[in-house]
Amino acid sequence: MSKPADYTSSYHQIGPYIGLGTQLAASVILMFFLGRWLDSTLSTTPLFIILFSFLGSAAGIYNFIKSVLNLNKKTKNEK
Repeated sequence: MSKPADYTSSYHQIGPYIGLGTQLAASVILMFFLGRWLDSTLSTTPLFIILFSFLGSAAGIYNFIKSVLNLNKKTKNEK
């Protein structure tokens, strides 16, 4: 059986990566609902849903890649 210290170091290493998927999904979902609200307010049914969904996806992917690169850079500097 592994020592508790092994689990602690493993969780410490993967901890920053756990929230990245949630951030990506949250940005897409938030922008989708913002576009839906704007479409219902302005009566422009598919326009803002599509526009803001793509915008949320692009922003989420950009943030995801930027965060992963920064975390990898930080990990390399620690070694």
